[in-house]
Amino acid sequence: MDIILVLTVIASLFIVIGAAEPLAAKLRLPYSVILALLGILIGSGAIFFLQTELTDALNPVAEAILGFPIRSNVFLYVFLPTLLFQATLGMNLRRMLDDWVPIMVLAVVAVVVATLSVGYALAWASALPLAACLLIGAIVSTTDPSAVVSIFRSLSAPRRLSRIIEGESLLNDAAAIALFGLFMGFVMLGTPDPELGSALAQFPVLIAGGALTGWLAARVAIWIMSLFGAHELALISVSVALPYLAYIGSEQLVGASGVIAVVAAGLTLNLMGPGRLPPQAWKNLGEVWGLLAHWAGALIFILAALLIPRLLEGVRFSDFALIGVVIVAAFASRAVVLFGLMPLLTFLKISPVVERPYRAAILWGGLRGAVTLALALAVTESLRVPIEVKRLVGILATGFTLFTLLVQGTTLRAVIGGLGLDRLSPIDEAMARQVVAVALQTVREDVARTNEDYALSRDVVRSEAKAFGDRLEIAVKTAEDSYDIQDKDRITLGLIALAGFERDTILVRVHERTISARMAEQTLLDADRLIEGARTSGRSGYQQAARKSVAYGKTFRAAGMLHGRFGLSKPLVRLTADRFELLLSQRLTLRDLDTFIEGRIRRIHGRRVADLLLELLSRRVVLVETALEGLRLQYPGYAEELERRFIRRTTLRLEEREYTAMREDGLIGAEVYTTLMQGLTSRRAEAEERPALDIAVQRAELIKQFPLFADLDAKAVRQLGRALKTRYVNAGTVVLRKDSPLTHVFFIASGAVELEIAGQTSRLGRSDMFGQVAILLTSAPRAEVRAIAPSTLLVLDVARFRSLLTRSVALQDAVRASAKQRGIDPNSLLPKE
Repeated sequence: MDIILVLTVIASLFIVIGAAEPLAAKLRLPYSVILALLGILIGSGAIFFLQTELTDALNPVAEAILGFPIRSNVFLYVFLPTLLFQATLGMNLRRMLDDWVPIMVLAVVAVVVATLSVGYALAWASALPLAACLLIGAIVSTTDPSAVVSIFRSLSAPRRLSRIIEGESLLNDAAAIALFGLFMGFVMLGTPDPELGSALAQFPVLIAGGALTGWLAARVAIWIMSLFGAHELALISVSVALPYLAYIGSEQLVGASGVIAVVAAGLTLNLMGPGRLPPQAWKNLGEVWGLLAHWAGALIFILAALLIPRLLEGVRFSDFALIGVVIVAAFASRAVVLFGLMPLLTFLKISPVVERPYRAAILWGGLRGAVTLALALAVTESLRVPIEVKRLVGILATGFTLFTLLVQGTTLRAVIGGLGLDRLSPIDEAMARQVVAVALQTVREDVARTNEDYALSRDVVRSEAKAFGDRLEIAVKTAEDSYDIQDKDRITLGLIALAGFERDTILVRVHERTISARMAEQTLLDADRLIEGARTSGRSGYQQAARKSVAYGKTFRAAGMLHGRFGLSKPLVRLTADRFELLLSQRLTLRDLDTFIEGRIRRIHGRRVADLLLELLSRRVVLVETALEGLRLQYPGYAEELERRFIRRTTLRLEEREYTAMREDGLIGAEVYTTLMQGLTSRRAEAEERPALDIAVQRAELIKQFPLFADLDAKAVRQLGRALKTRYVNAGTVVLRKDSPLTHVFFIASGAVELEIAGQTSRLGRSDMFGQVAILLTSAPRAEVRAIAPSTLLVLDVARFRSLLTRSVALQDAVRASAKQRGIDPNSLLPKE
């Protein structure tokens, strides 16, 4: 085809794409449905003008449309990676992990069940071989992300429902395409009845190979992109290449699923990108991919719809019965999974509850689209597939897709409304009324100041003020007469708003480079945990998430074990430095929250709720300060180095702001501004480097701060530093049990523990020790020791402790004091001189 005609068709399609969005909004129909209808009309019109004898003037245009080089590989290799990759970048993975079980059930189990259900139903109702029937089942089993996501995002549906639908639509393409590849091979080889077990046995290999390929490709791409941090366009260009290289590499080199590779690459970049790439570059990367995905989604729909008239050529009356079989079998299989398997998984406590209205909406929201048409087109293009199989694949897949788009897609909004999923809860409705009343009061104050500033006409001001006052009075009365919100609900809503504001503050700080890119992901994760904890369990959930944000995790304890047992200190050094920086970032963010509580929260929820939130915030501040102080005591001087680094980053940000303001005011030219910014960029790169943490040196400094070791010489301190091992424990962890063998003495570097001996409890803090009495006097009553705060313990084995005891008078005095406190004769513990 002439290149000019191709460009003309493409340009015309972009005009259609631009007109489709306002048309969809005017008709209140899903955007994807409008695109499909327009594509069908264009394709049908082209066929009509070619066949009609009314005029030949439009024949060149019609021939260009029908002869447009649309092949299945264009959909699968060009458009599909773009859609899948952008969808993964835009996903909130932390929130989606809460529903990973229902998402995986719908994305994998439902696809396999639908493939088998449709396949065996068609084998019973038609003369097609089983392999061909299963191939059709695989083709129609995938819900299309470009069809489903756009519809649910345009509806006032609950966010959780949208997340489940989006997660399913994103991941089930991989499962369906993998099954499609398996059964396509059987059809092309002419095997009448495939061995289903051997076919499905290859399925995990395709999934695992694709996931590994995508992960490796993303890690390499992130490494390259981090090298291009100062060159934003180069960084974004690498991200554009990533999904296509992952797809092609997985399909052609590994022989695995390219779709899974793209999804894995996108998920990896989603998780690691914010912490490795500059904040502004990451934001712009997301915007670029949003535009690419918008174009790809629209083109894939409209180009696929152009094929529908050709795919339906030669349709027979009996084919409509087979389309009905596909519809019934597909819906029945989906209903069995949603209303049979998922409640069973919930009963077995494997899956969170998915409410019945949600499941009904998911059932009706399983739309098919361009992916189904592209797979059907791939079959019709193959020369090795029997003609009758190609004909029925094209007709059944197209007919089922049209049913889901034109019937389900156009009625989905009504179904959501009928299920009551587009309405706020009574609490949210009451809260919305109160928010309106508070907002209007603020607006009235601002408008009054505006009128004074601009000296407007009194009559105009008076008339408009009266109209606005009437509206304000109605809003206030409506809020007062609305559903009475209990304090418990107000607290929950206030905590959700507070955690949301904290997340927004973190994003601002990351953008300003006050919080480093390294800490961006972890701080945002902690904020999301606070939101989810408050949403699910109110105050207790919020407090639990707050404690978890400062606790020592499993990874930290594993790093401590590697350092203590094998001398591998690098993981512990990195995690300790991360913990320092994380706590400093949390402290910085928490200081901005009290203003939000005093302002917004107090005006909406009242003084009692605001005071309670301030109390909860103060407890969080204490948690963070305690954890930070513990690290300061354990690693003196390092926190100060990080704080100096923070000050340097802040001064650079302020310096950049001044240069930008001077450039905008015309005080400096472009050449001077560019030179200044280049120098600023180099200094910023130096400021981003985190100071090194030497655990061995820090431990020696820490030992000197223990009064117990005050009389040791330098050589003894060095020997002790090598002998001591570090152990990190969370609040609530049992350090020693009464019946466990005691082989070590513990020194508290930071934190606190509680001892229980014969029903009596006591507490020890920094610089104290425990375990020494039981070691020196085996007949002494044993204690159970539990950490009551995140604590760092220095551990010394029995032999070295006894040797140290003979050399340290201060340590002997401490042992005598602890013995007297427990009513034990000190002379029975220490050897006589």
